[in-house]
Order: sequence, then C-alpha cells, then structure tokens
Amino acid sequence: MSTRDTLCTEDEIRQMVHLFYDRIRQDDQLGPIFNHHIHDWDTHLQRMVDFWSSMLRGTGTYEGTPMPKHIALPGLTAQLFGHWLDLFHSTLATLPNRAMAEKAETFAERIARSLWYGYQLHNAPNAPLREVARA
Repeated sequence: MSTRDTLCTEDEIRQMVHLFYDRIRQDDQLGPIFNHHIHDWDTHLQRMVDFWSSMLRGTGTYEGTPMPKHIALPGLTAQLFGHWLDLFHSTLATLPNRAMAEKAETFAERIARSLWYGYQLHNAPNAPLREVARA
C-alpha cells in the first residue's frame, strides 16, 4: 500500500486545512496579511487542500509555485513565519490522526524555512540569513 492509501483521507486533509485557515483568518498578526491578499477564500482553500493532498497522499493535484507569491509580500519577518508555524503546529495537535499530523509538521518546518530563506534572499540579498523565529 502507498502513502496515498494509508496515511490519511482527503477529508482529513480538508479538515486540517479549513481548521488552520479559520484560525489564520482570526489571528491578530496573520489575519490582516492573509485577509488583505486573499480575495477568493474558496479557491485558496481548495488550492491548499490540493497542496497538502499532494504532499501527504502523493496525489499530484497541486500545481503552482508558491515562492513568487510569498517573496512579493511586503514586511514579512522571521517572527511572522515562526508564528505561522506555531499556529500550524497547534492546529495539528487537535487532530486525531497523529501520523498525518507528524508528517505534516515535518513538511511545514521545511516549507516555512524554505519560504523564509527565499524571501530573505529576494528582499535582502546581502544580509545574513536568519532562521525562522519560533515562540
């Protein structure tokens, strides 16, 4: 059996994505950023379900390049990336499928680090790279 068949269901991914972005939209720090830049939440949520389905189930349903969208955002900081990661981890902690949560946590760490490094290299190419700042 493949990861697609055993780790999680599409419904579990949908639940994770919707719960996380519900929390993002209400967050004092991240909500204003996301709500300002995302105008069609239904489309964004489906894109994120496709992304996580591709990552966790190997479905290949996600098509996109997230780096250009993220590096174009003004004023992002190591603390905001860390806060995003902390919020994601606390969301995953509420989910009953621990195997899925653990794999998603591993991917999220890599994603946050990669996007933050890319952001820094694009916006401050001569500055030393800083790590994602976790609370």
